[in-house]
Amino acid sequence: MMQPSAAGTAGHDTPETIHVGVSTKMYLGYRDSLRWLGELHREVDTRPALVAGRVVPFVIPSFPMLPAAAEILAGSPVLLGAQDCGWADGPWTGEVSPSLLSELGVRLVEIGHAERRRHFGEDDAMIALKVKAADDAGLTPLLCVGEETAGPGSGTEPGAGSSAETAASFVYGQIQAATGGDWELASRLVIAYEPVWAIGAAEPASAGYVSDAVKHLRARLAVHGLAGLPVIYGGSAKPGLLPTLDGVSGLFLGRFAHEAANFGKVLDEALAQANAAVRGPGSEQG
Repeated sequence: MMQPSAAGTAGHDTPETIHVGVSTKMYLGYRDSLRWLGELHREVDTRPALVAGRVVPFVIPSFPMLPAAAEILAGSPVLLGAQDCGWADGPWTGEVSPSLLSELGVRLVEIGHAERRRHFGEDDAMIALKVKAADDAGLTPLLCVGEETAGPGSGTEPGAGSSAETAASFVYGQIQAATGGDWELASRLVIAYEPVWAIGAAEPASAGYVSDAVKHLRARLAVHGLAGLPVIYGGSAKPGLLPTLDGVSGLFLGRFAHEAANFGKVLDEALAQANAAVRGPGSEQG
């Protein structure tokens, strides 16, 4: 079984395509990562409906795991991702180039995560360089975006933070900056909407807030013909959340999916949602 192409995870998807992914960050050591990848592969193998491609699973382990992960996931529909990339080949000590990632079997690369923006000083200019370099190497950029503070309806106590509409405006600006206003390039991205205040929190943002923010974002993207761009939610995402969201293209899971069974539960939710979309409105009553 061939893995889906990188282009198949970007802006030319049908609206029904659901992306379900997980990053290990730096939580798992080498042996634990091998064990976890094997467990995750079994969760995928027991769900043959994934072959249809309506649900696209992806996994993003740490850099040293990529060769082993590529071997473990070979023949499965799981896309292999990387947690970051450099912006060029050459004299950049400690960086990993997109071209090398491509050689290792990586299909998408996470760019612009809030932790890298905050702790490593990555600004819009650097993120734009990485997005273009990843795209030039044939990788799908998984662009992480999100507002800093919570606001009314977010699932937290009301405060002076962002409303969903304001959050959407901020996120739209992040996408524009990351692509240099090149909306044809933007069409090849997957957007991970991760409100910064929700990352690592006990609970995700409320379903209503997330759905509203994504609705407003899609309205802005529609001006460029990108209303159907994949926009997935991350930020303490876990089983049970996906069925409550409206207009969101999937979930980007973190620590809750470090138990492979939880990844399987979200895959089941995604498959049910994708099948319902194919059957059409009212099918559950037929």
